[in-house]
Order: sequence, then C-alpha cells, then structure tokens
Amino acid sequence: MIHFKEIGKIMGALLVLISLLMLPGMFFSVYFDEDPWPILSSAVITMIIGLILFFSFSKQDQNIRKREGYLIVALSWVFMAGFGMLPYVFSQQIGGFANTFFETMSGLTTTGASILTDIEAMPKGLLFWRSMTQWIGGLGIIVLTVAIFPLLGIGGIELFVAESPGPTSDKVHPRISETAKRLWYVYVGLTVLATLLYWAGGMTFFDAINHALTTMATGGFSTKNASMAYYDSAFIQYVAIVFMFLAGTNFTVIYFGLMGKFRRVLQSDEFKTYGLALLGISIILYFPISNIEHSSELAFRKSLFQVVSLVTTTGYVTDDYTKYSQGVTFICFMLLFMGGSAGSTAGGIKFVRHLTFIKNSWLEFKRLVHPRAIVPLIINGDRVTGRIITHIMNFLLIYLLTFVLGALALSLMGYDLPTSLGAVATSLGNVGPGIGAVGPVDNFAFFSPTAKIFLSFIMLLGRLELFTILILFTPYFWRAN
Repeated sequence: MIHFKEIGKIMGALLVLISLLMLPGMFFSVYFDEDPWPILSSAVITMIIGLILFFSFSKQDQNIRKREGYLIVALSWVFMAGFGMLPYVFSQQIGGFANTFFETMSGLTTTGASILTDIEAMPKGLLFWRSMTQWIGGLGIIVLTVAIFPLLGIGGIELFVAESPGPTSDKVHPRISETAKRLWYVYVGLTVLATLLYWAGGMTFFDAINHALTTMATGGFSTKNASMAYYDSAFIQYVAIVFMFLAGTNFTVIYFGLMGKFRRVLQSDEFKTYGLALLGISIILYFPISNIEHSSELAFRKSLFQVVSLVTTTGYVTDDYTKYSQGVTFICFMLLFMGGSAGSTAGGIKFVRHLTFIKNSWLEFKRLVHPRAIVPLIINGDRVTGRIITHIMNFLLIYLLTFVLGALALSLMGYDLPTSLGAVATSLGNVGPGIGAVGPVDNFAFFSPTAKIFLSFIMLLGRLELFTILILFTPYFWRAN
C-alpha cells in the first residue's frame, strides 16, 4: 500500500519552500515600480495550502519507500508547475492555461523553450520568477529539500535517488542529506560568482542575476529577446561558456576539484570524454562558420558557444546555426541528443550513457572473437555490472522510442516534419532551441494548446529521465505489497 499521508506532508513542505522562493521576485517588482500583488498573492496562496497539507499529516509515520519516492518526485513537479504558474495567471501577462503551464514547465524542467514573443516587455518581477523557476529545477528542488528533510523528521534517500539526474549515485558524504547540502553549496556559490562576473562584464545587476540563475540551471531563459546575442561582448560570452561547462559537469566532480582532490577529477572517464567532445565538435564547426565570419576568434567563439550551449542543454543563443549549411544544422540537431554529465543540471541522455554504450559495443566485437573470455566493461576504474548495462540500453531504447512516437504525434497534429522532430528532440532533451520552426531565433508560441500541453509532458519525461514518470503507468507500481 502506498502511504499517501506521507506524500501529502511532503507536498506541503515543497509548497512552503516554493512560496518562499517566490518572494524575491516581489522585491524586484517594488524596486521597478511594478505591481507586486500577482507574486505576493501567489506566494500567500501557495504558503497557506502548503502549511495546511504539512500540518494535516504531521503526526503520521514518515517512512518513505522507493514507490513513495517516485510518486513524490512526479507529483512535486506537477504541483510546482501548477502553483508556479500563479504569478503569470494573476498578472494576466500570459493568456491561456496552455501558455502559462508551458512556460512554467519549461522553466522548472530547465528546457528554456518559450511562448513569449516580447520578453523585454514583461514585468521585471515576473522575469525574475521565470528565471527562478529554472534555478529551482536545475539541481532539483527535491535535492534541496532532502537537505532539510531530516529537520522535519523525514527520510530522503529515496527522493534523492528518484530525482537526481543521471545513472550514477556518487556521494561526497556517507549521509545523503550532507551530500545534498554540499552540492547545493557548490550550486549557490557558482551562481553568486557568475552573477558578479556578468555584472563586471557590463550587464545590469538585474540582468546579471537572472542570467546567472539560468546559466547554472542550464535553462537558457534570458531577459532579452535576442538572448546572449544581445550582449556583443566577448567577456560575457566566455563567462557564459565557462559556467555552462561547469553546470554541465557532474557536481560531485566539481566538489572534489574544489576540495583539491584532482586525482578524483582525472579518474572520471565521463568528465574527460565530456571535455574532449565539446572541444572536438567546436573545432569541426569552426571551419564552416569561419567561411562566413571574417574574425577567427569570433568564428571559434560562436562555434564553441553554440556547442557548449546545446550539449549542456542550456539553449542560450548567440547566432542562428541554421543559417550556415545543412551540415551545421544536422550536427546541431544531433547535439540535442547528447546531454551533459550525470549529476549535473543538464538534461539529455548524458555522456556516461553514451560512453557505456560505445565501450560495450566495442567490447562486443572482442567477445565475438573470444566467446569464452570474460571481458569486463570498466568506467572510472570500476567494473560496470550487467544490470547497469541493461538499464542503460533500455533507457536509450525507450528514449529513442519516445522521440519517434512524440515526433509522429506532433506531425499528426499538422506540423511539418523538421518542426516536429526539432520540437520533440529539444523538449525531451530539455535544450530549448531546435530545428524547423523552433530554431534558435524562433519560439513555441505558434503551437496549439494541445501541442503545448503535449510538449510540456515531454519536457517532464526528459527532466525526470523517463523511468520516474513511466513507472507510474505500469500495473506493478500500484499493486499492494
């Protein structure tokens, strides 16, 4: 039997936390002489409902099992989207349920796809909340909450396992709450540093903090219609490149690096593959881009920026990569399927899965020649078990199947094939820009309400890495023990 009372209590705690995170947007509204009531009323409503849920179940047994963990994570994102859209609803700046839900889900899943046609006309308080939704969803609100759940008498390991992105479960501390806290210290610290560097580079403080929030979340929401292309500054764009790269790196690796444990960093096969792949693909794209751009530095910066932005699933734009050639467009489309590192804020398939698939496929040739030999798959110095390999192969198959069926469904709604492929690929990978009518200089406003809700579901599937959501649709999950 699933313990719904425990789930209700945790939903209440999450809503209280969300309401508190809404409040900074209200202060920006006041500072810029805007109406603060849409955000304040949203925070109050969310707080009241959260407190009711939390205290209604305060005396219940707080034992959370794996099934409750999956259900809590899935429901938390739905709750966050439902209450996170209230500032948009009360301000009446975004019309229609589908539009507000899409924008909110795109923020929380750090996809960065938007239906806004004039971002700069939006109230500053709402723009800050829009950026905050990405920052909340970046490392995961569950990971933050796990850090404080012990104070509430709630165990959190099942939540951490269910929500934390990627197939690895590396810890920086034996206690899961300490691991969550230290990862969030890194997350907050890098966000503050990015804010200061953006500000020093010429952004206003408001723009700097917004871009820092969405950079570290690998979300890509910008306060400017032209995204990062608005800032014709090599310094700002290189700062973005560095922090997008860090945000797409396993935060455990970053933590070890900050602690001076560089040997642990160099032992990460995924990190080395991640860095070399970004550099290699950037060099490949440099040549067709340099045929148009007269400056070698600018051509390399554009290629590097776009590769890092797409691979880390941030989705910032400094250039329209579809204008160069079909080959460049195809490469950028393929980058939508790469993803950053496991344990990062990036979406997508993740490098460790690609690495496992490629290594295992290569070793299969050796096994065919020597059928009696035991040929283990080694990653990060450890042997990868058959169960993990099977899990990764199943994930890749389901990911591909979801992409194909999603693109088919969108095409049956009347959209052309490039647009359908691009929209589903970028939504499933939580990237933002795609190809077709959803290219880097376009948005998602033209989609029908049905298509927007459908793509919002695809975003959630991708952010929670398929299994966390799909397991809820299996009969095994709901059967009593």
